[in-house]
Amino acid sequence: MHDGSDEALHEPRLWRDQGWTARVVKNNDDEGWAVEMFKRGQSEPALVGPWTMGRDKKNPKPLDAAAFNTLVKTASEVLRRHEQQLQALLHKDLHVNAAGGRIKVTLDIVADEDDPHALLAALDADGAELARVRVGAGFKLGPASAEAWIASGYARPP
Repeated sequence: MHDGSDEALHEPRLWRDQGWTARVVKNNDDEGWAVEMFKRGQSEPALVGPWTMGRDKKNPKPLDAAAFNTLVKTASEVLRRHEQQLQALLHKDLHVNAAGGRIKVTLDIVADEDDPHALLAALDADGAELARVRVGAGFKLGPASAEAWIASGYARPP
């Protein structure tokens, strides 16, 4: 939606500023209006929500600075939560007590369409990497699998 322009635009149904575009559109699900928020460079809206009717009860209320700033804040929070959720899905870590001390084991999934895989790593208490191996994207990291990997001398798990 965003055309890449950085120039601010403030119209009743279309605002562009701060790297965001707000567009008021007819709500296809009912007789009301909706607002779509697009982040610069994105083709899909980060946020879509209902929009208030104007005084004439037919047309939408015009966008204004306060409403736009609230929409930017809300859409930014939605994106931030989405990124946190994605990070939680793609990264796991746990700590294991081993003979050499406490070891942090991490699993980072690489969501590549052509070659999905994960990287399994071990770090010592100071954060120095002890080992890193490539494993299948479906590898399940848990205390037992981490301990078995460490006990194997960091051999690539089957």
